[in-house]
Amino acid sequence: MKVAEVMTTPVISVEPSTGIAEAARLMIAHRISGLPVVARDGVLVGMVSEGDFLRRGELGTERKRSSWLELLVGTGRSAGDYVQSHGRKIGEVMTQDVVTTSRDTPLEEVVEIMSRRRIKRLPVLEGGKLVGIVTRSDLLRALTRVLPAAATAPTDDERIHDAIVAELGRHSWAGRGLIRVHVAGGAVELTGAIFDERARLAARVVAENVPGVISVSDQLVWVEPMSGMAILPSGPDEK
Repeated sequence: MKVAEVMTTPVISVEPSTGIAEAARLMIAHRISGLPVVARDGVLVGMVSEGDFLRRGELGTERKRSSWLELLVGTGRSAGDYVQSHGRKIGEVMTQDVVTTSRDTPLEEVVEIMSRRRIKRLPVLEGGKLVGIVTRSDLLRALTRVLPAAATAPTDDERIHDAIVAELGRHSWAGRGLIRVHVAGGAVELTGAIFDERARLAARVVAENVPGVISVSDQLVWVEPMSGMAILPSGPDEK
């Protein structure tokens, strides 16, 4: 899936000359946490987010440092902090080093960038101009479109069994056949051995994702790899 398939367009944006009060009201009204900053010719020049409004003199939350720490960080850093906490225009408080993407970028690349850079949104550019934005919310909406709907009709037990076994067989944590699957009337029972407690939940998720499954009973036995000690399940566990 590509960015063009999930991005939001047109984009709500502001200009560098926009007042911070106006930008804040715009974010509240549209329930968004960040805005692209665009020049009159449509070129992206920055981003402003809720984080840029956290340290404000009006709120008494501006950064305060001791005199010796002020000397350590330098006058330039202190001057920049003052602008951030007292500037009245978006161009004075915005982030200028903006990470962007394009329409044809695969979503896996977008997610990797968001995770690595710890950012929530990426402006989408074409020819240097803003044409859209992709946010975590856009990715969430895309997920709801591709997730399978709940099964409305029961699937026969043999198909359920084969689907679960096939998916377990694709993963080394499933023990290559050590997890056994029994299905009756859509109710799944998992038996056998696992060597890591985290595999228990993973096996349940495999079963729950198969259409037609109405319940999952976990009867897996955890075998501690170093000692070989087997720990039996505490009791029937259905969901």
